[in-house]
Amino acid sequence: MSARRFQGKIAVVTGGNSGIGLGVAKAYVREGAQVAITGRNEKTLEAAAKEIGEGTLTIQSDAGKVAEIEAAMKKIKERFGRIDALFVNAGVAKLLPFEQVTEELFDEMVDINLKGVFFTVQKATPLMSKGSAIVLNASINAHLGMPGTTVYGATKAGVINMAKTLSAELLEKGIRVNAVSPGPITSSLLRDAPQESIQETKDWIQSQIPIKRFGTPEEIAAGVLYLTSPESAFVLGAELIIDGGMATL
Repeated sequence: MSARRFQGKIAVVTGGNSGIGLGVAKAYVREGAQVAITGRNEKTLEAAAKEIGEGTLTIQSDAGKVAEIEAAMKKIKERFGRIDALFVNAGVAKLLPFEQVTEELFDEMVDINLKGVFFTVQKATPLMSKGSAIVLNASINAHLGMPGTTVYGATKAGVINMAKTLSAELLEKGIRVNAVSPGPITSSLLRDAPQESIQETKDWIQSQIPIKRFGTPEEIAAGVLYLTSPESAFVLGAELIIDGGMATL
């Protein structure tokens, strides 16, 4: 396996300004790619670009708004002309008990986690050609009946199905689509949780993971790069679960 599998390639990571997305963007650059990242927060985009490296294209864009997705793709076309690898990672997880979910929260998660995924792929594919690949970021919450994740888990189950149906839709174009489903990851976990309960919650979650530790963005990045590399040319419509055994054991 070449350490520079993406030399001369163009990789796009939505939500690439933090967490898993940032880890994936950095991994693409290490393997030779030019990278574009999107995100809603200008300051975190600027900070991420410094980490990723010189030449990173940063685009402030809300994944829940189709017009902003279209504008982002226009900027990518103007700068690079094409996309070889696309990681559709932008998403939101607001976890609340069933009875506390509001219509606004429901709509926000569906807009970003489902509508945003669909239209990101739709608007990106005109820039993609035969041999290019897409990975959608799902979650093990698509498989687990965990309290507080009713809406989030449903959207991520939809993402897994979308990886299959989009694979069929794009088969004739030669564009592969797959999904990764991460388990608990260190950098993004519980960032919105109350400070006083974070350690207690982390301890409980860690006790549920067979391997007894959280995953890292780098471990998710390894899966994403595999699924967008030539090594996975025979893989499409698949889901790669990367969770330390949490959903599978």
